[in-house]
This record gives sequence, C-alpha cells and structure tokens, in this order.
Amino acid sequence: MKDPICNMEANESSKFRSSHKGKEYYFCSLSCKQAFDKNPGKYAK
Repeated sequence: MKDPICNMEANESSKFRSSHKGKEYYFCSLSCKQAFDKNPGKYAK
C-alpha cells in the first residue's frame, strides 16, 4: 500500500491514518497525514 501523498510504502501498522468516505488511508509521516487532512478530495482515489 502506498502513501497517497508521497507514494512511499505505508500500511495498516502505520500510526498515521485518516478516513475519507469510508476508506482508510495510511501515511508514512505526520506531515503527509496533515497534507491529506487539509484536502482529502485531492488525494483520495
């Protein structure tokens, strides 16, 4: 699974995660999570 912001590997064990429209997204870092949370529609697939 890839981080939707930077495309680095991220998975269910990541402590950085967000939910958007019923789907879970995982991030490699807090900064990627924060970028997603500001505009999830831009990054959600």
